[in-house]
Amino acid sequence: MVFRAGLRAVVAGVLILLAVPLLPVTPASAQAIMSGGTIDEIVVRGTQRIEPTTVRSYLTVDPGDRFDPAALNESLKNLFNTGLFADVTLRREDGRLIVNVVENPIINRIAFEGNDELEDESLRNEVELRPRVVYTRTKVQNDVKRLLEVYRRNGRFGATVEPKVIQLEQNRVDLVFEIDEGPETEVRAINFVGNKAFSDGSLRSEVATSEAAWWRFLNPNDTYDPDRMAFDRELLRRFYLSEGYADFQVESAVAELTPDRDAFILTFTVSEGERYTFGDIGIETTLKNLDPEELRNQLTTEKGDWYDASEVDESIDNLTEAVGNLGYAFVDVKPRVDRNREENIINLTYDIQEGPKVFIERIDISGNVRTLDRVIRREFRVVEGDAFNASKIRRSRERVQNLGFFKTVQVENEQGSEPDKTIVNVNVEEQSTGSLSFGAGFSTDSGPLGSIQLRERNLLGKGQDLRLDFSLSAERQQIDLGFTEPYFLGRDLAAGFDLFRTETNQDELTFDEKRTGGALRAGYQVIEHWRQSWKYEFSRREITDVDGDAAVAIKQEEGTTDRSAVSHTLRYDTRDSRFDPRKGMTAFISNTFAGIGGDVTWIKNIAGADYYYPLSDNWTVRVGAEAGQITGIGEDTRVLDRFFVGGSQIRGFRTAGVGPRDKATDDPLGAKQYYTSTLELRFPLPLPDEFPIRGRFFTDVGAAWGVDNVPGEVLDESSPRLSVGTGASWRSPLGPINVDLGFPVVKEDFDEEEIFRFSFGTRF
Repeated sequence: MVFRAGLRAVVAGVLILLAVPLLPVTPASAQAIMSGGTIDEIVVRGTQRIEPTTVRSYLTVDPGDRFDPAALNESLKNLFNTGLFADVTLRREDGRLIVNVVENPIINRIAFEGNDELEDESLRNEVELRPRVVYTRTKVQNDVKRLLEVYRRNGRFGATVEPKVIQLEQNRVDLVFEIDEGPETEVRAINFVGNKAFSDGSLRSEVATSEAAWWRFLNPNDTYDPDRMAFDRELLRRFYLSEGYADFQVESAVAELTPDRDAFILTFTVSEGERYTFGDIGIETTLKNLDPEELRNQLTTEKGDWYDASEVDESIDNLTEAVGNLGYAFVDVKPRVDRNREENIINLTYDIQEGPKVFIERIDISGNVRTLDRVIRREFRVVEGDAFNASKIRRSRERVQNLGFFKTVQVENEQGSEPDKTIVNVNVEEQSTGSLSFGAGFSTDSGPLGSIQLRERNLLGKGQDLRLDFSLSAERQQIDLGFTEPYFLGRDLAAGFDLFRTETNQDELTFDEKRTGGALRAGYQVIEHWRQSWKYEFSRREITDVDGDAAVAIKQEEGTTDRSAVSHTLRYDTRDSRFDPRKGMTAFISNTFAGIGGDVTWIKNIAGADYYYPLSDNWTVRVGAEAGQITGIGEDTRVLDRFFVGGSQIRGFRTAGVGPRDKATDDPLGAKQYYTSTLELRFPLPLPDEFPIRGRFFTDVGAAWGVDNVPGEVLDESSPRLSVGTGASWRSPLGPINVDLGFPVVKEDFDEEEIFRFSFGTRF
């Protein structure tokens, strides 16, 4: 037994000695075979695309050097680290150093198969490998991980990605990612533990994630997303802090995969703590000539109210802006909180101090591939060299967002080249601004309607607006060409022109009207929130097909007249949104003079205002009023130039349903003066978040009266009309839908009523 064991050891040793020259170089083998002697020649073998000289450039030894194990091992590492080679071996043949390499292939093409939910371009942007790049297994594995992460972010945790390599000639490969997207991993339930003040249903309405349901087919938030879940923690914190729970914490947020692995159950464990009210609220400052009491009207926090962290933030913003408007460019407002846990009271002091003097060194804009930099810069309320002002930066971001050219607008600042300088970074994500739209809808005013619109709102990236409209309804056909240059001659002056042709079948007025003309217009900002505009319009009007039983006053206007008019409008607007305002005010005054040539001469004045007051985040009170008057100069006014009131102005009455009428024919004759006012409460309906339908209760008041000398007997009363009603609006994915039920309460016998109003429109 001893003899056999010894024999096996000897044989093994001989075999090892014979195999040594063929083994790759490792630190141990280099020490064994590469010590001593001089390198006479370096031979590179196995290269195809890569030149041998390139391989030799990564070696740390040259002919004439000694066979040094450390240097050869370093050379081996250098060659592997290039990522160009799948395998590298070094061996010694007498005085020659043989370098054998196996090149990594080059990627010829990258393809994706099996992906339906995500486009190829989206996936291609996520992977690092590109055609004509060296293929390595490590890079492929990293790209597989990235693709799986993309699918997880899109709620598909069951997705699998399998890379396939297709060998080509000349050491090239096609890389194909075979994808099985799997089903969406929905959120089956959202549970809360530890909540006493608010029910699970109330808290579910506050988080962004929603439970899967059949009606949520348009909402992507019912799939599991870990990033969205982290955001849900923050939303819960904000909600509780706004309701007075200053000690609130989310102790844990857990997502559990169901046993069938096709859904998640989310569980939030919360600690509500006690509810606090505001105690004493004070304002202190060391700034000279600044009276803190004069700033108290800027506070939205009041003693005795439930503590609300968002109100504290809003008060800080108001104070910062108000003090800045008084000439203090550098202000730092910090709230000092004194928490009385025994009485659940938070005493608050706003400390106004001089902040660090910081100036804007540079404004950097990124993300705008098409839009010119100057289009964005001209919307900023600050320029390089100005004192940094947070409120002006915030207003600038709003102005850039309101352009409608960008999906997202992010404005951040970072430290500049010196401590007193800052760099403002503006990052935008562009969206499509050109459109070919086909519209369809219905309204009680016009009946079925359709439209085609060609429009580019950011022509050549310069912010110019070019549009061509074709509209068709049961009562109206129109073609309208318009162009607007928002910064004419490099100034804050929006200038443009319109050309139009309109044909209207006036059922209420028992005749047809054709109007052809054009307009030149210009508008500019006077100061922040104030805008002034001017317009000149020339139009030719043709009155035809007057009914035989129409009023004599209407028959007298049959034929063609020219109108040449110039108008002026001054508008004030502080609304937080043009489409669904929740707070702010808009007011305007408009004056039009007709008589610069043409066949009619008159002056028309209109003024109006709307005020939006938020009762809470989603409840809003709107108070509005409007009034107008027209006066003929040296002649009587015509029917078409006067005011027709009703419809959306006084709901519950038809369009042109309020105002003077011919007694014999019941035709509306238009009014020389009118007024309307409304009081409206807007509120969300208790429906799922996927259906953001807002309801309203309203009451409208108004009147229209006064005509010039017209033949026949006229029914005309200046008494106020009053209506009440309810309605709802939904900005649906298919277009805005509006429904109103108006009920006249105070009216005249000759007024025309309209209880139900409905409108629906879409573009696709």
